[in-house]
Amino acid sequence: MKIRKLGNEGLNVSAIGFGAMSITGFFGPTDDKTSQKCLASAYDNGIDFFDTADVYGSGSSEKLIGQFLKETKAKIKIATKSGIQTEPIRQFNNSNEYLSDSLDKSLHRLGVDYVDLFYIHRREASRPIEEVVETLTGFIKSGKIGGYGLSEVSPTTLRRAHKIHPCMAVQNEYSLWSRLPDLGLIRTCAELNVSFVPFSPLGRGMLTDQPAKRENMASPDLRINNPRFMEPNLSDNLAILKDFRSWASDNKMTTATAALAWVLNRGQHLIPIPATRTSEHLMEWVNASEITLSQDQLNEIETILPIGWAYGDRYSVSQYVGPETYC
Repeated sequence: MKIRKLGNEGLNVSAIGFGAMSITGFFGPTDDKTSQKCLASAYDNGIDFFDTADVYGSGSSEKLIGQFLKETKAKIKIATKSGIQTEPIRQFNNSNEYLSDSLDKSLHRLGVDYVDLFYIHRREASRPIEEVVETLTGFIKSGKIGGYGLSEVSPTTLRRAHKIHPCMAVQNEYSLWSRLPDLGLIRTCAELNVSFVPFSPLGRGMLTDQPAKRENMASPDLRINNPRFMEPNLSDNLAILKDFRSWASDNKMTTATAALAWVLNRGQHLIPIPATRTSEHLMEWVNASEITLSQDQLNEIETILPIGWAYGDRYSVSQYVGPETYC
């Protein structure tokens, strides 16, 4: 596993991180034993950057990582997120009081007194980002976090935040079928020396040898009501992806490896965090950091999957709450 720098502090992390949302059963049933095996497999294969959040399984993702750390004494870098308040109603809350309380609870579940990176999971639109960064800077000064991050924000929000205190990372959906960040955010991160952390770099299971099947989806899986996973879009997307799977096979790669290698080739400041709930699926892509795609290969991928190729938006209208739009 190759390494990359996280943010402007020079922290070394694995070039591929581990997204810890799926181990809570969000994308299909799992159990603690399977989840612990998956975490161990990630670590044994060189992944030392684990990404979680307080809302993943209502804290169960953080607890599973905390259990893993307690039992293995593994040396990992941890990123977690807060800012989505679920009770008494679901809303975004970036207040000092809420974030401070959430961070303390996350640290307790993880069994640590410090995390390397703490994100605002979603920005509270009515609260100035400058005020939020002042809160996050306080957490840095108190020794509870190494740096702060933002998620699903625009380039202008990042610039405003960065002026108050340097941002470590920005997390957004990014893959061969979700490329909005190409329209300014990835470039802005590079300019400011901020890491860009793509989540869902495998298209929520579609950019794999065996794409996700609708009949296997059940609540709370957001794909059930996602336009790209509904007909007729789903069949159209599967038809196009068939050619990409064939291309990957012809180039001696799994589809997931090819898709993840493409993301890694977009810039040295990109650190994707694919999510999985099984060690078997993890082994389909864990070697992607070792792959260097040639310009000819990149051109061939672009021909098969040109920007904007996917049928359907990445979120439905009801799901599109929180991410900032800027184009």
